[in-house]
Amino acid sequence: MQQIIYFIKKFRYFLLFLVLEILAFYFTIQHHSYHKSKFVNSANAVTGGFYKKTTALSDYFYLSTENKILIEENARLRNLLAKKDIEYNSTTFLVNDSSKFTSRYEYTSAKIIKNDYTQRNNFLTLNKGENQGLLADMGVINGKGIIGVINSTSNNFATVLSILNKSSKINVSLKNSNHFGTLIWNGVDYNIVQVTDIPRQAQLKVGDTIITGGKSIIFPEGILVGSIKDFIFENNQYQQINVQLFNDMSAIGYVEVIKNLEKEEQLKLEQNILNE
Repeated sequence: MQQIIYFIKKFRYFLLFLVLEILAFYFTIQHHSYHKSKFVNSANAVTGGFYKKTTALSDYFYLSTENKILIEENARLRNLLAKKDIEYNSTTFLVNDSSKFTSRYEYTSAKIIKNDYTQRNNFLTLNKGENQGLLADMGVINGKGIIGVINSTSNNFATVLSILNKSSKINVSLKNSNHFGTLIWNGVDYNIVQVTDIPRQAQLKVGDTIITGGKSIIFPEGILVGSIKDFIFENNQYQQINVQLFNDMSAIGYVEVIKNLEKEEQLKLEQNILNE
């Protein structure tokens, strides 16, 4: 307290000057419309800039929430577009009868909470499991392409066999033809995977798009994989085909899990044929 009193005594004339200056400034602003408008505009510019910065900072911290909302909306739209009884026109779509909806695939959003991509056999972990309808052998994708296949599940979590795993073998095809092959990974570069079993008749070009082939019960046809980076054609066959993934496998957040609603029916039919 004594220090405060000492400070006021020592700088009393300067403090009085500041008070008088503030009062003069206040009365000038209050009684002159021109000065008042200039002051208000300047204050708005300062506070506006401040709010813009704080809003940008707030938006940054809410990105995770926004991404979750977007991926859930994406899954909902995928489910909607998978329905067979939807009529389309140029601007919107009309639903005939929602009670007659039939779809082969159902999509569920999830988030990757653990992502391995530097090992030879990489796995990922999802924040959803059996309680949310996830089971083994469901495909996992995002907006840029395939990620892997669910390997095992618990009540609230699921592990995913990444496409960056030596045990991963996925049916794929060339987008511009009906030639099929198998997607594998040689364990060298997590951005580059390989395609084998492409017949020699296929006309490959660097930049050709690789998609899922639709000949499995896990992935629908047409899911993006990547583009051909380079290939080796020797002895009248393709020795190696390298594919640059569309996904950055080191930076994956929210995903969609694909459930094949007709899987059991298909497997049962195929098993009956094998038993004959």
